[in-house]
Amino acid sequence: MPTSTASQQLFMYSTVVSDVGTVRSNNQDSAFAGEHLIAICDGMGGHAGGDTASTIAIRSLAHIEQDNVDGDVQVVSHMMATSVMAAHDAIVGKAKRERRLAGMGTTVTSVALVAGCWVLAHIGDSRAYLLHDGHLVRMTSDHSYVQHLIDTGRISEAEARNHPQRNVVMRVLGDFDIDSRPDIAIRKAHPSDRWLLCSDGLCGVLEDSTLEEVLSTCADQEECAQRLVSMALRAGSTDNVTAVIADATLALDADAFDLPHQTPLVGGAASASLETIADIVNEPVASAPPLREGKQSPAARAAALRSGKDPNEEPKQPEQRVAQPSSVREDNGDRVNTDTGEIPIVQKRNGRISADPNDPEVAKAIRNEHIEERKTKRSRKFRNRIITILIIILVLLGVAGVGVGTYRWSQTKYYIGDNNGKVAIFQGVPTSIFGAKLSHAVTDTNMKTSDLPPSWREQLDQGISFDTYGEAKSHTRLIKKQLNDAKRKQEARQQEKAEAEQKAKDEAAKKAADQAAQTNKSGGDKS
Repeated sequence: MPTSTASQQLFMYSTVVSDVGTVRSNNQDSAFAGEHLIAICDGMGGHAGGDTASTIAIRSLAHIEQDNVDGDVQVVSHMMATSVMAAHDAIVGKAKRERRLAGMGTTVTSVALVAGCWVLAHIGDSRAYLLHDGHLVRMTSDHSYVQHLIDTGRISEAEARNHPQRNVVMRVLGDFDIDSRPDIAIRKAHPSDRWLLCSDGLCGVLEDSTLEEVLSTCADQEECAQRLVSMALRAGSTDNVTAVIADATLALDADAFDLPHQTPLVGGAASASLETIADIVNEPVASAPPLREGKQSPAARAAALRSGKDPNEEPKQPEQRVAQPSSVREDNGDRVNTDTGEIPIVQKRNGRISADPNDPEVAKAIRNEHIEERKTKRSRKFRNRIITILIIILVLLGVAGVGVGTYRWSQTKYYIGDNNGKVAIFQGVPTSIFGAKLSHAVTDTNMKTSDLPPSWREQLDQGISFDTYGEAKSHTRLIKKQLNDAKRKQEARQQEKAEAEQKAKDEAAKKAADQAAQTNKSGGDKS
């Protein structure tokens, strides 16, 4: 009897292969391949910054491997977005605390299988490809400058591969003032769906047609990942190269005993934090399998020669290792030591020396050290508080001294200014400190500022400064004299104008009288 579609359940198998490449000194890619979550993060920002940023991002996402088991698509999509933004905040915070990490960042491309759906979160220029029904579909759009040029029709896909600014990323997580929200997409999952997540060290050198051929023809996941990474290195990739492969598989009976299961794999820089990630997912995790071959390209041989190595010598590959969660580590005797590592050495009564933190006498010594540390910290805090108070007092006294000195100096100066519409002599300078004026009027004159020319009023607004009161007084007399002279000239001009007007009137009257007399005479002659 055929199994109904409702009882069918999709599971995911995944693997990852990540390699430092032929040129870089360290691997700044980080990747995660689990049963419910896959992710690729391509770090940037120098030798220490890139691997740190990508590791932080993987740690922030890893909990989804366990937290999405109950399967609410909308909840998990929100969870993925907030986890990406939390990684951004963590990266920014760490970069602020450690200056050597300033400018670090990472891309994030991750996919979760939830209740028969794929949930994709993406930011940066790493890529996600989906092979569905034998056809490869690119599921992400690069957040890069060249992709913007492609989208706006300025360059072609072929031109983008060799564009001088092809590595300029416009959106990433990190110590930058840019949008950290990822693109989120949801798509229905189907049996035999195959995902490829990769860093630009792979998709930047291999054509999409090549990726489609390998993904379609190589059924074994690890062999497929190995082949893609090897091909990218042989094609001349100069970057770290990482490939994550994930397949959807169908379990006909979701209640069966032996459901598909795998140990999550961690690749690249994040593999140095296996124990931490095992604690996050609360299950064993393993480092990704190393690249078996593929570094014997001309570029790899040239890089080996430049670094003084034998180009024919196969590099030693790290061994895979498995990390258990803390509960298992403790049961196995691998207790997590919460101390700083500076464990006191105690000589016991029988003469034996012990540094075992589980020894009662050593534990007591540790507690005593902690008590002394707390006392020292309290005394240091008290001493720092006293020093801070003394510094504040000294600063305030200094400010007060400067203020008093400034005020005393200001009172040796004088200036002429405007005092309620009248010209006045002020003692001090025309300014203030902390809202306190450094001047006061000592002598008012009878001159109104409105009677002065505009240029003089502007000078009075700024204050005409003098070193002595006598100079200021003398200048007011000069102003008064010039003002009186100006008034007399004005009055003289007005008098001349009035006389001229009167003369003109008199002449006009005389002319009118002469005209009238002439008219009368003419009338008498006619009669």
